[in-house]
Amino acid sequence: MDPAEEIRDSKRHKEYANMLRYTCDSEYGIPRRCSCGGRIIDEVKVKEEHDTLPGKRFFTCANYEANGLHIRQPWVIGVQEQLEWLTKRVEAAEEEIKFITSLKHQIQTLEGKAKELNLQVDRLTGEVYNLTVHVEVLEKLCFEARVEGGSVLQVTGWNGSECSILFLSTPH
Repeated sequence: MDPAEEIRDSKRHKEYANMLRYTCDSEYGIPRRCSCGGRIIDEVKVKEEHDTLPGKRFFTCANYEANGLHIRQPWVIGVQEQLEWLTKRVEAAEEEIKFITSLKHQIQTLEGKAKELNLQVDRLTGEVYNLTVHVEVLEKLCFEARVEGGSVLQVTGWNGSECSILFLSTPH
């Protein structure tokens, strides 16, 4: 056999094997198209002499030949597989809905905490501002006491808005 012909023959065998695999892979659930590209028809098997299931339904390729390259799947199996697939999708959707509900609750909780923290930040910002003002007042008083020649002995009281300072004056 010619090497080029062998290559062509092996390619044809590979294409045939791939087509068989594609056909087998496509026979899950309710088929929409055959692997050959043909449309799927609903076929009802007529009663034959030795038929144990008269009126059996099939999903069949419009170009069906009994060569393994076209789909001919029993209707019951296709519908059952499709129902199993849809059931799994519904269960997954239910899990997502439950997860989303719990996430909504977590979001509401976090939003409440964020509001509390914003209020606390605002309060602390006000306190920092007040402390900054008081520090400026104390620095000014200490500076004036040094200018006058006295020294600060101790801060005797602080009530949040006023400060009592005891100055020690040095004699001139």
